[in-house]
Amino acid sequence: MSEKPASPPAIQIQIEIDPVTANGAFVNMALVNHTETEFTLDLAYVQPQAPKATVRARAILTPKHMKRLFAAIQENLGRYEARFGAIELGDAPAFPQGGPVN
Repeated sequence: MSEKPASPPAIQIQIEIDPVTANGAFVNMALVNHTETEFTLDLAYVQPQAPKATVRARAILTPKHMKRLFAAIQENLGRYEARFGAIELGDAPAFPQGGPVN
C-alpha cells in the first residue's frame, strides 16, 4: 500500500487595507497589456468629452494570476446576473476608437 504525500496545511492570510485604499476609486476604462511573462491592468477614469484619462490603479500580474482573476470575475459576474438579471451593454462602444485593450 502506497502512502500519498500529505497536502500542505492551509495558510490563513490576514489582509490589511488602509483607509484611502478602502475608499476605492471609480473607474470607467480599463487598459490591458501583456508581455510573455506579465499582464498589466490599468484602471482609469475618463471624464465625459475629455480627451485625457487618469490611471487610478495599476496591477501587474503573472499569466497564471491573470487567468485566476479572469475566472473569479466571470464567476462573480455570473452570480450577479443570476441575482439581478442580465447586464445589457447596448450599442455604445466599450472603449474609444483604437481600443486600449490589447
